[in-house]
Amino acid sequence: MELNTEILTTPPLDAATVVMLRDGPGGLQVLLMRRHQASNVLGGVYVFPGGKLDPQDQHPAWLQSLSQNSATLQERLGEPDIPAARASGLFVAAMREAYEECRVLLGCAQHAEPVAQSLVQALLSGQNWHEAFQSQALTLHTEPLLPWCRWITPRQASVTNKRFDTRFFVTQVPDNQLAEHDNFEATEVLWIQPRLALQRYWDREIELAPPQIMSLVHLSRHSNAQSVLAEAQSRRPPVVEPEPFDQDGIRTICYPGDPRHSVRQAAFPGPSRLMFKNKRFEPELGLAALLD
Repeated sequence: MELNTEILTTPPLDAATVVMLRDGPGGLQVLLMRRHQASNVLGGVYVFPGGKLDPQDQHPAWLQSLSQNSATLQERLGEPDIPAARASGLFVAAMREAYEECRVLLGCAQHAEPVAQSLVQALLSGQNWHEAFQSQALTLHTEPLLPWCRWITPRQASVTNKRFDTRFFVTQVPDNQLAEHDNFEATEVLWIQPRLALQRYWDREIELAPPQIMSLVHLSRHSNAQSVLAEAQSRRPPVVEPEPFDQDGIRTICYPGDPRHSVRQAAFPGPSRLMFKNKRFEPELGLAALLD
């Protein structure tokens, strides 16, 4: 992983990420996908599925197909200062990206099997995600998608040359959904326990960016999917604005709760800062800080 040194002057782009959960034999598992090595954003890094908000995600005609109205979704997102249509569109973007990147169809679990099969056939025929839903006149169920947190890329971004205002959602994947990579944006999908993902990162078997590292640290505190969903329902999504600085030639990113951060209340458990050492980000106390 290479460190970005330029200062970004553009405003952050709205984006949505979905942390997909399931219960495996050893407990909670999350879905990671490996971005294509040729990608100009985090190539080769393991991330949660997600992407930019598309104008069509928030089109008024499309939003009428949602199981919850825009005012309800805006309240659930916890961002009263943005337009209700944009708040709703972020829910849509998370579910759209889940299908486009990993072929997981969210929001359809309450439909009968023949209806879901018709939707899949429409997608396989070449229709895009929006077209397929509209052609089948289906309702997209937004209730299972729960806001988890919000990450805003700082102007001094450390691992990318773009800024994003990303809303993270959590959801439990229906048992009948099989994730697979698209060989375009992703070259691998991986269901893995959060602690094992952190261990593999430390052993240099996989690459992770700071938001994924800290999210996995947080998720590793939960034993099953229901525990994660219960936390998401119990509190407002925290806003995470990393504050980077360089000290003794080492790029350090501090998070809410760190003595140097402008926000004193921690947004998540685990270490409050990561340092760029050995071409990756590490906490001061090593692997133990990620797992304890």
